[in-house]
Amino acid sequence: MKTVILGTGSWGTALGQVLADNGNEVVMYGIESSEVEDLNQNHRNSRYFDAQVNEAIHATMDIQCVEDADVVLLAVPVVAIESMARKVSELIKKPAIIVTVAKGFHPVTHERMSVVIEKEVNKGRKLPVVSLIGPSHAEEVILRKLTAVNAVCADDGAAKTIQELFSNDYFRVYRNNDVIGAEIGVAIKNVIAIASGILHGIGQGDNARAALMTRGLAEITRFGVAMGGKKETYLGLDGVGDLIVTCSSRHSRNFMAGYQIGKDGGAERFLRENNKTVEGVLACKVVYEEARKNGIDMPITEQVYKILYENESPQAAIVSLMRRDLKPES
Repeated sequence: MKTVILGTGSWGTALGQVLADNGNEVVMYGIESSEVEDLNQNHRNSRYFDAQVNEAIHATMDIQCVEDADVVLLAVPVVAIESMARKVSELIKKPAIIVTVAKGFHPVTHERMSVVIEKEVNKGRKLPVVSLIGPSHAEEVILRKLTAVNAVCADDGAAKTIQELFSNDYFRVYRNNDVIGAEIGVAIKNVIAIASGILHGIGQGDNARAALMTRGLAEITRFGVAMGGKKETYLGLDGVGDLIVTCSSRHSRNFMAGYQIGKDGGAERFLRENNKTVEGVLACKVVYEEARKNGIDMPITEQVYKILYENESPQAAIVSLMRRDLKPES
């Protein structure tokens, strides 16, 4: 089975190795010649990893490689998903499963990633879109450390195909048909991860971060259920699982963004100097606006939004959260 991975970043490379380890034909498309050459000549992606990758992976700068793919995996940032899906729709010549690993929302329409992709690739055709999402860092997968994620799709047959394609001794894939709930869970946890990094950056301890993750999970669940997701999804890999790993690891860009903001006492320098993809920044704005529109109580998200977009200090945000009206836990 031929799988084409669009994007030669860290996660695309790690998943390419999983597929190559499983004996699949893997072609990676990239726009950075240095990364493509590094993969082909040195069997490395030195920009992201100090590790050799499976030699069976082939990289190219020719996007025509998607024409005869059985599976097309979009491993690009949220802001590039729509345009990349449009290119796939124009080039692909046979039925294929489209896989996305992006976690977030469209910046303008606020749509989930699978919805954005389906609108582009399913013009006149019916191609299943599977979200391969869950608690995972590329830095560990590339070293073949144990990882479990979900193949999320309303089409169980497509989800099962992706499950079987990727699963092996170190990478286990489950299936989940709650597309709304799962995609919302993995997007909003990035907002909570920024908050977790902020707490660490200002010197708070385990008590504070445990409380944050617990109340953050309540917030994610409240929003997800209001939007049509299933409550039980948030006790699984795309809820509490992804929340734990993203709020606790220095591999997490969202956590590290928050850490810098906390150390600086504000977001100004981070927003001015950051050149990495930190999906939680955009997700925070989308969730904040949708929560206000739909009357959903999201106090942590609201304070992260104020830090990112209204120049509020982390200390002031914490006081606002801690001094809210007292109530039963819910």
